[in-house]
Amino acid sequence: MDGHIFQINLSEDGVPKRAARSAEVTSLGLVGDSPRHPGIHGGPQRAVCLYSLERILDLQSETHPIFPGSIGENLTVVGLDWGQITPGRRLRLGETVQLEITSYTSPCKTIIDSFLEGDIERVSEKKNPGWSRVYACVLQGGIIQCGDPVRIEQI
Repeated sequence: MDGHIFQINLSEDGVPKRAARSAEVTSLGLVGDSPRHPGIHGGPQRAVCLYSLERILDLQSETHPIFPGSIGENLTVVGLDWGQITPGRRLRLGETVQLEITSYTSPCKTIIDSFLEGDIERVSEKKNPGWSRVYACVLQGGIIQCGDPVRIEQI
């Protein structure tokens, strides 16, 4: 199942991240984006954070005030089977960028405004499997744009 990049999200001061039309992807993440807490977020193994537009829409239907970029994801993707986006899985973005999912993210208090009654555990992999954002390392960098295809690569 293939999808595409719905939104690219960047920020130099935490969340929410703001939409960008394109970005350069390097081994340390997206140029123009920097984590507020680099000891917790960022680095080569957590260079890019991804989340599913379908999950965001489902959370909105539960009345959470979440929107693309509000929980710190760099890439909001659409059209993928989010259950298949697990550690070890590789993704191809556009023509050149290749990512490998390294881990699930842990929700932190900086995203509290995106959840009804501050329920950040709603996107905890431990409490709600399949609802977490994911971190990825960059195997091959390049330029990405909104609308670029995202393909799950066979391992």
